[in-house]
Amino acid sequence: MKISLLCIGKTDDKFIQEGIDKYLKRLKHYITFNISILPDVKNVKNMSAMQQMDKEAEFFLKNLTNTDFVVLLDEKGKEFRSVEFADYLQQKMITSVQHVVFLIGGPYGFAAKVRERANAQMSLSKLTFSHQMVRLFFVEQVYRAFTIMKGEPYHHE
Repeated sequence: MKISLLCIGKTDDKFIQEGIDKYLKRLKHYITFNISILPDVKNVKNMSAMQQMDKEAEFFLKNLTNTDFVVLLDEKGKEFRSVEFADYLQQKMITSVQHVVFLIGGPYGFAAKVRERANAQMSLSKLTFSHQMVRLFFVEQVYRAFTIMKGEPYHHE
């Protein structure tokens, strides 16, 4: 199985990127993990929230294949404990899902056509985080999930 994370816009904060890089390096030992940064939507000041979401949807849909299992990282999604998330990923591996793609939307969330394409929705928390911080939290949770699956001592419960 391969896991990808699709995000809108690059990470500006150096400390966040350093954290992401730290966990990406660790993840190499467990799974193929890829982050794809899609371009920011241009001229957002002249767009409504709906127009901005529609433009982001074009970027997302262009980067997905018909066989991708798509999970939206969304405040309305299902919340998992870390052990449950590890079980979720392991279940995807057992059922021969080839590619799980997680999406982080823009500031207004996801357009209807992206929600229709999605196979699932997941929430990292009831709290709201910046889109850049979500990337770091998510990559760390994927790493944590694989250490749980392998019975390694990173996660304590």
